[in-house]
Amino acid sequence: QVQLVESGGGLVQAGGSLRLSCVASGRFFSINRMGWYRQAPGKQRELVAIITNTGNTNYADSVKGRFTISRDNAKNTMYLQMNSLKPEDTAAYYCNALISVPSIGSQDYWGQGTQVTVSS
Repeated sequence: QVQLVESGGGLVQAGGSLRLSCVASGRFFSINRMGWYRQAPGKQRELVAIITNTGNTNYADSVKGRFTISRDNAKNTMYLQMNSLKPEDTAAYYCNALISVPSIGSQDYWGQGTQVTVSS
């Protein structure tokens, strides 16, 4: 069974930094695109950043220039470096990946989420 596990969330003051990690484990052939999403209380889940298996990236306008997404394919791990954090970045952050699984094909998987809280 494929699992995505996030870590690195926490409480930080405005202007501070955090680094999120997402590790994929289980039995699979390959990981295609990966991405970070976030959901604040009372709001819809939104895309933060995505990265393809070749390293192409795309960011939400609200985080451009502050957040950096990266991945280490050898470790099946994705990262989100978050700098210059703002109170409006407060949300639960979720890892998402499109993974090729034996006998199933490509499927979307989600992590359980990690909370990021930015105080003003």
